[in-house]
Amino acid sequence: MATSINPKDSTDDNTVTLISNSTSNSDHTSNQTSKHRNRRSLLLLLLVFILPILVAKLALENQWLDLGVTNQGKLLDQPLTLSQLGINESEYDKQWLIIYRLPNVCPEICLHSIEAVHNSYVALGKDMPRVSPVLLNKNIFSVQQSKQLAKSQWQILTLTSQMNNLLLEPQVLIADPLGNIILRHQLPEKIEQQAAFGKAIIADMKKLLKYSKVG
Repeated sequence: MATSINPKDSTDDNTVTLISNSTSNSDHTSNQTSKHRNRRSLLLLLLVFILPILVAKLALENQWLDLGVTNQGKLLDQPLTLSQLGINESEYDKQWLIIYRLPNVCPEICLHSIEAVHNSYVALGKDMPRVSPVLLNKNIFSVQQSKQLAKSQWQILTLTSQMNNLLLEPQVLIADPLGNIILRHQLPEKIEQQAAFGKAIIADMKKLLKYSKVG
């Protein structure tokens, strides 16, 4: 016995199929759009954080900045990072760092340098929260000196053999919020050079912070 086909039933089935396919295509398009949007957001986020630091570094490398200070910091000859020194950059919340690698003993001129660097940090004023001053030392301070340092903004880290192998001499380093050490300052040999030394650090930091809003 032949089975009759109701044209209405066939039309309904096709309608359901078309609706189902349309919904599937719409979901696929929506997922693709969402993925593209997420990728675009990630790229924008990376640009916001990385581009200003690259601009600041390029400005230094190509001498776009009129730094004009006698004891101006110098770019490092070889790349160096906080990770290579064994410093956990995540502890500093994307900040710029002024790192003072202290000598193995700290005579009077060394103490003056500590004060000069700290004063340079304080001179940054409203930009101070964007920067952390860090001392690398081998337990060279007396009890009284340690107490005085504890009252300051210095972050004190132990100078490890890993750091010592990479930083062979006392110096002041500037690290960007991505953990790259980009500048070094030689320490003054005379107490009367301390003022110019401190001004050089201030000049570098203010220009770096101006060109980079990161950190």
